[in-house]
Amino acid sequence: MNKNIVVIGAGTMGNGIAHTFAQSGFQVSLVDVKQENLDKALKTITTNLDRIITKGNLTEEEKASTLGNITTFTDLKDAAPTADLIVEAATENLDLKLRIFAQMDELSPANCILATNTSSISITQIAAATKRPEKVIGMHFMNPVPIMKLVEIIKGYSTSKETFNEIFELSKALGKVPTEVNDYPGFVANRILMPMINEAIETLYNGVAGVEEIDTVMKLGMAHPMGPLQLADFIGLDVCLAILNVMYDGFKNPKYAPNPLLVNMVMAGKKGVKSGEGFYDYSESKKAEKVSKMFLK
Repeated sequence: MNKNIVVIGAGTMGNGIAHTFAQSGFQVSLVDVKQENLDKALKTITTNLDRIITKGNLTEEEKASTLGNITTFTDLKDAAPTADLIVEAATENLDLKLRIFAQMDELSPANCILATNTSSISITQIAAATKRPEKVIGMHFMNPVPIMKLVEIIKGYSTSKETFNEIFELSKALGKVPTEVNDYPGFVANRILMPMINEAIETLYNGVAGVEEIDTVMKLGMAHPMGPLQLADFIGLDVCLAILNVMYDGFKNPKYAPNPLLVNMVMAGKKGVKSGEGFYDYSESKKAEKVSKMFLK
């Protein structure tokens, strides 16, 4: 594969994917409909590169080279014509992804592979929006992308062996550990993770224990680096809800039905870190309160 990579979506996953490809020497076109999202993404990538430099794992020259490998666009038609691979990292919404993939198919060269970072939606269904289903594949990166090694590589019904092998080897070239997964709702990571998060919410909903108590049990009792409710906040409660709904719709099994508390929190706009409040409070006033308490001790 040549080195022209297009990443669609400048959010948390998109900027992490762009960062990872760029640091590995690929030319990256980062596309988002809003210039402010692109500016924020570049700022985040710069901050993350500085953090790597502080740890002694990157030089200033390598940072400059990485940033130099990234070009931003607000229109896919300006980036797609020279793409060898397009990775879609937009919101976890089927209708949106189908529209984007139809555009990707129309605007990119015939030999371009079309990948999605979806965490749960059917690759086969997404591929049906294109005229090249054999070149459509899932590349599900984990967050934070520059640090986490795993990439779930998901084959759709029509994904060719050549496409799979190319993306599998490309993932290894990024320093990742690619894992082959078949196309079923939630794949592997979220099929196991989301029911655990949902059960933690169920435990809270039924009054068995409080938020911090539930997370403490899982951190200290199961050696999880982060409790399930805090993890849900970082993933985004809206994203958790969307994934659970995909699995519930796909399997028609009540064990995947999202807890009513999760549904209500998302409807109320409490989406976790991104909104400033979820199971925990991430507002500036709360941060200030924590700082004052530190100094008052």
